[in-house]
Amino acid sequence: MKRSSVNSAIFSILIVIVSTVSCKKNENPIVYPYGSFPDSVISLANINSEFDDYNCDVYQLYGEIYLLFSSNRGSSGGQFDFVQGEVSFIFDQTTGEFKYNNYISTLPFLNKLIDAANTDGDDLGPFSLFSTVDGYEYMFTASENTAGDLDFYYFRNRPVYGNSLPDIQGPFPATLLNTSADDAYICFDINQDSAYFSSDADGNFDIYVKNRPEETTIDAWLDGTYSASAKVDSINSTSDDKCPLVYKDIMLFASNRPGGMGGYDLYYSIFRSGQWSSPVNFGPDINTASDEYRPRIWIHTEFTNNLLIFSSDRPGGKGRFDLYFTGVTFPE
Repeated sequence: MKRSSVNSAIFSILIVIVSTVSCKKNENPIVYPYGSFPDSVISLANINSEFDDYNCDVYQLYGEIYLLFSSNRGSSGGQFDFVQGEVSFIFDQTTGEFKYNNYISTLPFLNKLIDAANTDGDDLGPFSLFSTVDGYEYMFTASENTAGDLDFYYFRNRPVYGNSLPDIQGPFPATLLNTSADDAYICFDINQDSAYFSSDADGNFDIYVKNRPEETTIDAWLDGTYSASAKVDSINSTSDDKCPLVYKDIMLFASNRPGGMGGYDLYYSIFRSGQWSSPVNFGPDINTASDEYRPRIWIHTEFTNNLLIFSSDRPGGKGRFDLYFTGVTFPE
C-alpha cells in the first residue's frame, strides 16, 4: 500500500461576537464592527499531542467548535483513530482582541460516532454534511480494508429534535468510488452534486471528481456499481495532489509538487469560466519547509477573513503533526 505519512479529521466552528455596553447612550462602544481571525499561524496546543494529530472538518454547534480528527496517540504512534476536541472563539468589538480556547472534549454524539467509525486499521479523512436531498446527516471516512488499502465508508443519521444520541447507521462502503488503490479525503461541493477526492489509482495521488445525478440520493448513488471518476486535470501535477476541500468556488488542497516551500504545501484554486484555475501557493506565511496538510476552511459573515485549519509537522509543535489555524482571504 502506498501511503503518505499524513492523515485526517473533523472540526466545527462557531464564533461568538462579544460587545460591551456603554453608560452613555449617545456613544457607540463598537470600534470594530467586524471580527478578524489572526493572520499568524497558531497551534491548537491543548488539543495536540506528541503524536500525529491530523486533518479537520466542521461541526457548528452552540457557539463552540467541535473537532473530529485522526490521531495515533492512542497507539503511541501506530494506528490512527478518531479523537474529538473543542475550540471556542471570542472577538471583542470594542478592543479588537481575539481570544480562543481549545481542549479535548467528550461530546456524547461524537463519542457515539467515533465508536461506530473507528476500526482495527487506520481511520482517516472524515468529512460531514447534511443532505438537502434526503434529510440525513452523513459522515465519510477513509478506512483500511482487508487488503490494507484505504476505501471510502459512510455513516448516516436522520436528526431528531432533542435527541443527543441518535441511531447512527453504517459503515457502508462507497462502492461507486472505491478502487483497489488508496482512496481518501472525500468532500462535496456546496450544491452536493459533485464529490471530490484523492486516489493513487494511477500511481501518484491525483484529485478526482464524480458528479451525482440530481434525482439520486447520496446513499443510493454511493451504493452503485463502480465506475471510473474523472481527474481534475487543471489542478493535478506529476507529483502527489491530495486532500481537496471545496467551498463555494474555491478548492484548497495539499501538494508536494516542485516550486513550493518544501514537502507538502497548501494551495488554492478558483472555479472560473467552467474550470478550476491554475493553483496558487499560500506562500511562506502558511507554508514551511516541512509538510502542511489537509486544509479545512470556515467562513463567518461577521468576520473580514476566513478561518483555515490544517496539519503540519513544522518545528515548534508538540511533536510530529499538529493542528494549526490562521486567518486567510481569497481574491474576488
